[in-house]
Amino acid sequence: MQTNERLERLGDNPFTRLNTLLKDVVPRSNIEPLMLSVGEPQHAPPAWVADVIAANAGLWNRYPPVQGTEEFRAAACAWATRRYQLPAGALDPDRHLLALSGTKEGLYLATQMAVPESRNGQRPVVLLPNPFYLAYRGAAGMAGAEIVPVAATRASGFLPDFETVPPEILERTAFAFLCTPANPQGAIASLDYLKSAIRMARRYDFVLAIDECYSEIYDQAPPPGGLEAAAALGEGFGNILVFHSLSKRSNGAGLRLGFVAGDEVLIRRLQTLRSYGGSQVPLPLQAAAVALWQDEAHVEANRALYRAKFDVAERILGGRYGFYRPQGGFFLWLEVGDSEQAALRLWRDGGVRTVPGSYLGIADAAGRNPGDGYLRLALVHDNTIVAEALDRFARIV
Repeated sequence: MQTNERLERLGDNPFTRLNTLLKDVVPRSNIEPLMLSVGEPQHAPPAWVADVIAANAGLWNRYPPVQGTEEFRAAACAWATRRYQLPAGALDPDRHLLALSGTKEGLYLATQMAVPESRNGQRPVVLLPNPFYLAYRGAAGMAGAEIVPVAATRASGFLPDFETVPPEILERTAFAFLCTPANPQGAIASLDYLKSAIRMARRYDFVLAIDECYSEIYDQAPPPGGLEAAAALGEGFGNILVFHSLSKRSNGAGLRLGFVAGDEVLIRRLQTLRSYGGSQVPLPLQAAAVALWQDEAHVEANRALYRAKFDVAERILGGRYGFYRPQGGFFLWLEVGDSEQAALRLWRDGGVRTVPGSYLGIADAAGRNPGDGYLRLALVHDNTIVAEALDRFARIV
């Protein structure tokens, strides 16, 4: 299948579809539009980040190493070791970790790297949590794989139940995505869940890509991680790739800084692929990242701000719309009936822009889309805006 054909099969992404849905709808003129559609952090990164970048301005003229500087990899490795209480030396910054220009790039390229033309003589499969982050579907489709959605509904704790996937599908599986805390539902995979998923990846020899970009935004307990689960199993990091980012943790979305860690062979292959087409991270930005990975005070303050937003949401919406307090992340996943119509009415009558849940999922073989009936709201603004937007939501929906 040619590239253009694969693009056509993918169709429009959720935000293009949303723009199409709302393009001819003008909100009431006496209200200020409030954007809860995009998960773009509105908190400021630490002020000292600008100072670190300026202090390293003499490095703008240099090409950065594809794998990241030694300082960046050491800082990211040390952070992951502390955060997930890994045994000393278990995670090697030279063998198990690679800098990324944001995790979106890494998730996409890892799929292209790991999905073969055929799997056991048949078309390869990529497993997606359903609903999902748009990059997962794009990566799987452009790799030429058959996309098999795995429903993540209230019945399964809003996490994909990989145990329900038939063995004949698993035999063809080359790659599987998992997001924890989940986007959009905010569910956190337990350590036992992660260990089970890793065992399955090894039993059927596929790559398990664990997207942990929301790991530092949580309500109560810190979410377990894939590296932690692999260490608990005691068999190294084989078959897993774990992705982290400074976009949410440090409000540094514009820095485009993250890393991938895990299977040594996969890391080496991904580094080779990135050397041909990946984006190198500028050295002054990597210096800022080193400082960010080494500091937790700004992360704790950031987390407290999000907890306060969920306090506001619980006060306004508690007991209605299927509201539950997410374990992690910064999204609300609310039950609204017809999600397209709800998004349309909210924008027209309340000037609140949200994403229909149906746009974030796809229909399974039985024609069921687990995103139907839900809206995703990103609580990324300050408490005043969040309260106003949720008051409008409650009035209109």
